[in-house]
Amino acid sequence: MDRNLSHTTAPRLHPPIDPFDQRMLEVGDGHRVYVEQCGNPGGVPVVVLHGGPGGGCSPMMRRFFDPARYRIVLFDQRGCGRSRPHAVVRDNTTWHLVRDMERIRLDLGVERWHVFGGSWGATLALVYGITHPERCLHLTLRGVFLMEKRELDWFYGGGAGQFWPEPWRRFVTMVPQDERDDLIAAYHRRLFDTPPHEQTRFARAWASWENALASIASSGQGGEAQAEYARAFARLENHYFVNRGFLEHDGWIRANLDRLADVPGDIVQGRYDMICPPVSAHLLADGWPRAELHMVPGAGHALSEPGIAERLVRITDRLAARTG
Repeated sequence: MDRNLSHTTAPRLHPPIDPFDQRMLEVGDGHRVYVEQCGNPGGVPVVVLHGGPGGGCSPMMRRFFDPARYRIVLFDQRGCGRSRPHAVVRDNTTWHLVRDMERIRLDLGVERWHVFGGSWGATLALVYGITHPERCLHLTLRGVFLMEKRELDWFYGGGAGQFWPEPWRRFVTMVPQDERDDLIAAYHRRLFDTPPHEQTRFARAWASWENALASIASSGQGGEAQAEYARAFARLENHYFVNRGFLEHDGWIRANLDRLADVPGDIVQGRYDMICPPVSAHLLADGWPRAELHMVPGAGHALSEPGIAERLVRITDRLAARTG
């Protein structure tokens, strides 16, 4: 999960910076992934994982790190952002993305790095860390999503809709009554088995439902996303959710947290996150002794909410001072 950044008052961030390196990396299976580096080429390496799946990275994501102390690596995951082909789900699974991260790490000559991700980016960070713990200096996670059925049931089964009935009604009424018992499957049919203009219509509805709940200051209006962005975001996110993240079983991440026994972490969670409720952050912290949970009062899901953003900046500054 996690769509475009939404803004209330401006959070404290590091100054805007431009990349010193941009490249399209061939990762196999016909996919080319956009990769950029910012900050200090000799600094502490950190890889930034955007949300979605399908969200893409943005210049704002660079600003959570001191550019004098970090070598900041961002990439658009398969099928989204500047990666090509666009909005394609072929050969696009969690395990392909984990492999892509290793391909990027090796291509850039990085031995170990910090891993920073929110929402779906937190999911991918955890799967990567469990698979390659020896490559992780630290995991910084925001708005925890563990890719479990109960989380998808909450967001697409009516739980969040109890708090936001207006946008929920707009989302649900896009499909016939007899298909509303499984909205992920209903939208899947329309995002993949209809003409392009219909795919875009349903993609915008899918994206709008999520964006309407991202910020604690939301009015419930998700807006209308640009067509190309919405189509990639909705198709990829739905593809991953239909397939339960391509994990072996429900609860796979929590069942494998012992693999993170030597990896420290920080978990930043908005108290009123409607997209990824705080229970997942607590369950993760309970099973990962080396992680510290930071519950941010008066905050929802969005990366740009002041309390969340400021806590993340404090954490990255602390880590840079410790490891730089």
